[in-house]
Amino acid sequence: MARGWPATLSDGRVGVRPLVRRDAGAWARLRRENHAWLSPWEATMPPGEGGTPESYVATIATLRRKAREGTAMPFAVTWDGEMVGQVTVNGITRGSALWASIGYWIGRGHAGRGITPTAVALVCDHLFTTAGLHRVEISIRPENTPSLRVVEKLGFTEIGLAPRFLHIAGDWRDHRIFQLVKEDVPEGVLHRLRARQSSGGANSSGDTRG
Repeated sequence: MARGWPATLSDGRVGVRPLVRRDAGAWARLRRENHAWLSPWEATMPPGEGGTPESYVATIATLRRKAREGTAMPFAVTWDGEMVGQVTVNGITRGSALWASIGYWIGRGHAGRGITPTAVALVCDHLFTTAGLHRVEISIRPENTPSLRVVEKLGFTEIGLAPRFLHIAGDWRDHRIFQLVKEDVPEGVLHRLRARQSSGGANSSGDTRG
């Protein structure tokens, strides 16, 4: 298992917990109802690599295997205990790197409530403390304004542009690359988010489709 996994975290009405098989119904409903909202930002298979989306059962089986191997942490995002989205930590690398990447999405009906920034902040703090990582990376398409607002609110630093980085919606798409390192947030990512909201430096609206 990944160090620090499984984990359940919360702040007020927002929570993250391990994604499990019994989430299949809620997950399928969310994906079905939010297809148009999410599909412009979802990774697709390039020609020759297979094009059939994995079922939830296959997806969770893969993620659970990666969690056992210590390379992933698949979280369900909850609002008042109801699943409303997902945050997935991938590519956990230990040794001299101590880094991982994060991806996230939320249903359109719960966007704009500050849920995604809070959920990502909770996961980042967990990675920097309990999991012992040093660096977190998030890659975002330049056109994905809601997702860009999340990293802005959390104080991620942009470190470059990766041309034709990921196959999405039938073509190779550029991505802006952002990172946060542990030294950037000595008091924690959630603390920084709350401080910015209190000072008016970060609006609480604008969640991501991720």
